[in-house]
Amino acid sequence: MSVKVIEQVSSIYTAPYKEKRISCRAIIVRDGKILLSHESETDIYMSPGGSLEDGETYEECCAREVEEETGYKVKVGKPFVTVNEYCYDILYVSNYFICEITGNGNRALTPTEEIKGMCPKWLDVEEAVKVFSVYRTLTPDHESLYLREYTILNEFKNSIK
Repeated sequence: MSVKVIEQVSSIYTAPYKEKRISCRAIIVRDGKILLSHESETDIYMSPGGSLEDGETYEECCAREVEEETGYKVKVGKPFVTVNEYCYDILYVSNYFICEITGNGNRALTPTEEIKGMCPKWLDVEEAVKVFSVYRTLTPDHESLYLREYTILNEFKNSIK
């Protein structure tokens, strides 16, 4: 099964990219709400997830990152979409998976996540689309993140119609 790949080029991209960062992110929807990570200090939302560590599979990365950021253990399901996001001089490869909560785990935030007040938030899917739809009004780095999340949410909504 091939996964759809979306190419996204930020207005602040300086080609060619010098670094490639691979991450895995979760799409978790329950009762019409999507689980997001929220930085209370910056009021920035994003899908839970983060960088692939050495020796980790994509699925292991996704499960670890979700637990660290949200405190939920998940079953990582099928790959959904990959976004190649070109921003600054970096290619960010975000691999999204459909996941299901299986229980509670232990949050383990990085010092930066703690400073930014990262916490899990459940938003109505339509509310989340509205949150991310303001991407054009944000600073270039947040614009790129919100455009990525807006695109993924719309892909998800279209896939369940």
